Amino acid sequence: MPIDAGSLHFLVGPGIALVVLGILAVFLRWAFASSTPKVTRRPAAEDGLLTRVATLSRKESALALRAVLSDAGIRSTLRYPAPHRADVLVFPEDAARARQLAGTFTNG
Repeated sequence: MPIDAGSLHFLVGPGIALVVLGILAVFLRWAFASSTPKVTRRPAAEDGLLTRVATLSRKESALALRAVLSDAGIRSTLRYPAPHRADVLVFPEDAARARQLAGTFTNG
């Protein structure tokens, strides 16, 4: 015997389906949420063990400065935090010498 739901009987099935999908979506969001809160990274002059000694606008310039530092016996690496920006990072014990070399560096 069919259930009489009045004149809106064609909305009962899809309505129940939408409610069940909504409950399922909320449950899955809760179940698979990260247990640790998201931490936004704040810009800092120091990144872990490395210290930023120069920020350049071109990748080629940063690679050239890195080569100059390497010739002076200073280990360095590059980081690209944004488009058209390259940071040169060194260990803290080499930072003063690296900054001195970076100050005299001209890419030409």
